[in-house]
Amino acid sequence: MTKPPLTLYLAAPRGFCAGVDRAIKIVELALAKWGAPVYVRHEIVHNKYVVDDLRAKGAVFVEDLDDCPTDRPVIFSAHGVPKSVPAEAAARQMLYVDATCPLVSKVHIEAERHFEAGLQIVMIGHAGHPETVGTMGQLPTGEVLLVETPADVATLDVRDAARLAFVTQTTLSVDDTAEVVAALQTRFPAIVGPHKEDICYATTNRQEAVKAMAAHAEAMLVVGAPNSSNSKRLVEVGARAGCAYAQLVQRATDIDWRALAGISSIGITAGASAPEVLVNEVIDAFRARYDVTVEVIETAQENVEFKVPRVLREPA
Repeated sequence: MTKPPLTLYLAAPRGFCAGVDRAIKIVELALAKWGAPVYVRHEIVHNKYVVDDLRAKGAVFVEDLDDCPTDRPVIFSAHGVPKSVPAEAAARQMLYVDATCPLVSKVHIEAERHFEAGLQIVMIGHAGHPETVGTMGQLPTGEVLLVETPADVATLDVRDAARLAFVTQTTLSVDDTAEVVAALQTRFPAIVGPHKEDICYATTNRQEAVKAMAAHAEAMLVVGAPNSSNSKRLVEVGARAGCAYAQLVQRATDIDWRALAGISSIGITAGASAPEVLVNEVIDAFRARYDVTVEVIETAQENVEFKVPRVLREPA
């Protein structure tokens, strides 16, 4: 039986970003240096496959420092942590390594600088997301106000409209964030923004690639985790760019083949915490059912690399 033809568009860039790469490397180097178990506070990155793989190598994932013994190393996730966490680890004399993405740390530093200048900060982000919790936790309670939508801006209760600054989560939708920023600037003309966009290069690049791909593909799959902010944004960007069917899948077994019946083109991308092995698994699943032609849609090239902390570059 001949397989139906299918054009598979592959977004580039896709998948791992430099911050995720670095965070995973930190856990692997810590295991190599100190042996197992190494404790990790929160999922190192939001991807089950990655977390399971590291768990098999001896990483223990916990949600709280209280769940860590004081005699084993603990690593903080790529999303960043409130200031109280390293302070508590230091007080307990724990050996800790911070795997916070440098681009998240940049937002933390920005927020502190505004605070020191006497400004109250508005954070554009998703309530409860570890990155938002971490950034808001850099400053005393009440100094960072959270907004998610332009509607939230209308009800914002600020201390002094003339002394405000804003920062954003690094994994938001570029277009949605622009709407919230516009609402902030309309209501608070004096508000100070970041020198350079807080949304990171990887989030921006992956969204641009999806927009370019959406013009060609009848359907789109985003390989990523349901708790991954940047992956969920890719689905939304794809749908908004005109792709009739855009879906998040953790891996090939999640593909809804009935929903894809009769298609002749599909776009595939992956969130910043999804490994390429899962993308290949999805492509193989399509090859098993279709006569696949792969076309890469590249909108940018990435060559960013972040160094791991010095403690892991030194011998044990």
